[in-house]
Amino acid sequence: MKTALVTGAARGIGLATARLFIERGWHVHLLDRDGAELERAGAALENATLHVRDISVGQDVEAVAAALPSLDALVNNAGVADFGPIAETGFDRWRTVMDTNLDGTFRMTQALTPALKAASGAIVNIASISGLRASTLRVAYGTSKAAVIQLTLQQAVELGEHGIRANAVCPGPVRTKLAMAVHTQDIIDAYHDAIPLNRYGTEDELARVICFLCSDDASYVTGQCIAVDGGFEATGIGLPALRR
Repeated sequence: MKTALVTGAARGIGLATARLFIERGWHVHLLDRDGAELERAGAALENATLHVRDISVGQDVEAVAAALPSLDALVNNAGVADFGPIAETGFDRWRTVMDTNLDGTFRMTQALTPALKAASGAIVNIASISGLRASTLRVAYGTSKAAVIQLTLQQAVELGEHGIRANAVCPGPVRTKLAMAVHTQDIIDAYHDAIPLNRYGTEDELARVICFLCSDDASYVTGQCIAVDGGFEATGIGLPALRR
């Protein structure tokens, strides 16, 4: 049985990905720092092991790595979102985002490289459309995700000789519970106009791409950044009003 580790797996894209792995016969290690939410999510899952850990904490990362001598797929999904103007983004807020989004992804991959080598495994780093195109209020978040994309390329180049593949997935607007709770109708309408497919993506649509990249069907795919965004990135050079 193949084994995957998904971080930030208590909810959203991470949980959808864990569920899909399990449906396809994998054993999945779900990691999240929100222990209560992780326990609720894990209660309905079979072939799952839960880890209440924080990827921004070195000792937590080391503990997880010590428990996994072999790993077929690592999905670095855990992330922190902090949106605000540059002038109001203090260094403490900047560091909070980087500690998880960039440093945590680096720590996890480095610590689990021996386990991935043992299985010729795959890495999928969850970046963001905000790492591909700039937007207001995302100086820390967007910069962290752009760095994750570059980190993915470095991993692909250096780890390929060990049979390890590394790719990044960049979600566009996704219909998560959190997004729907904070997006006003004006924001929803604006995204509808700006996305060629005229809708948000779903967690399951993201999960299917992630699981594909971890599967043998993607055995010759590495060093790629795939935007799963309904075409949102493609509209960056034009105004929605001109496409009507």
